[in-house]
Amino acid sequence: MSKRIAVVGAGAFGTALASVAASGGDVTLVGRDAAVVEAMRATRRNEKALPGIDLPEKLAFSADVETIRGAGIVLFAMPSQAQREAAKNLAPLLAPGTAVVICAKGMEKGTGRLLTEVLEEELPGREVAVLSGPGFAADIARGLPTAMVIAARTAEIGAALAQALSGPTFRLYPSTDRIGVQLGGALKNVLAIACGIIEGAELGDSARAALISRGLAELSRFVEAHGGEGITVTGLSGLGDLVLTGTSHQSRNLRFGIALGRHGTAAGWSGDLVEGAFAASVASGVAAQKGIDMPITDAVARIVDGTLDVKTAIGQLMTRPITQE
Repeated sequence: MSKRIAVVGAGAFGTALASVAASGGDVTLVGRDAAVVEAMRATRRNEKALPGIDLPEKLAFSADVETIRGAGIVLFAMPSQAQREAAKNLAPLLAPGTAVVICAKGMEKGTGRLLTEVLEEELPGREVAVLSGPGFAADIARGLPTAMVIAARTAEIGAALAQALSGPTFRLYPSTDRIGVQLGGALKNVLAIACGIIEGAELGDSARAALISRGLAELSRFVEAHGGEGITVTGLSGLGDLVLTGTSHQSRNLRFGIALGRHGTAAGWSGDLVEGAFAASVASGVAAQKGIDMPITDAVARIVDGTLDVKTAIGQLMTRPITQE
C-alpha cells in the first residue's frame, strides 16, 4: 500500500482529517472549487469551513481529482448521499487494493444500504473501510484530543489505517465490525435529533437521559438484525458519538431537533446537511421490513416528515406497554 494519502472533499471534516493526517505523511486535500483550493494554498486556512484555524505547512491542496491516482489511502469526505456518485466518478483513478475510507455517517436513501456495500459495489477490488465516532471537525483541526474508530475488513487493515491516519492528538481505534460502526454512526444522528426535540420542547434532562439509554437499546437491536455486534454501540461509534451529538450545540442534528421541538417544524433548515433526517426515514422503513422494534426512530421519522406532532409522539412513547428493560 502506497503511503500517500488523498482526502476528497474540502469541507470542514475532510479538511480536519487531512490536517491531522498530514502530521505524519504525504497528504493532499482535494476540493472541487479551484478558487477555494487556491485560497487554502495561499493562506494555509479554510476560512469557509474552519475559520481561524491554521493548516499544516506539509498539507498539499489540489482541485484536480487526478491527484488521487497512485494514493494508497483515499478518504471519501463527501456527504453520505454523494458517496455512490463519487465512487463511480473516481473508480478509474483508484488502483486495485487501494484503501477507500468512508468519512460520512448515514445509509443510502432509497435502498437502505450501508455505505460499505455501496462502495464495494462501485469499487470492486478496493479495501473499503469506515471512519466514525465522536469528533467535531473544529476540535480535530484545532488539535484538541479526539478518539474515533476505523473499521475495516480485517484487523490487519484496520491497524494499518489507524496508524497511518492518527496524529498526536487524534487517536483511531481499529475495529472489524463495519456494520456496527456504520449503523452506530448513522442512527446516532437520528437519536441526536430526538435529543434536540426534547430540548426544544423543554422536556428536561431526565427525558434526554432516558432517550439516550432506550435509543441505544433499539440501535443495538438494529445492528444485530443486520449481522453486526450489538456491543459495538456501547463504544465510540455509538454511545460516544451520541453523547457528543446529543448534547453539544455544535451538532447540526441537535439544532435541527431543537427547531422541531420548539416550533413543530424545521422552517429555514435545509435537510441536505442533516444526516439524521435522511437516516430516520431510511432506518424506520428498514426496521418495518425486518420487524425490528424501533419506536424512537419511527417517531423521529414521522415528526421530520410532518405526519406526527411532538406532543402526540411523546404521549405514544410514554404509554407503550411496560416490559423488562
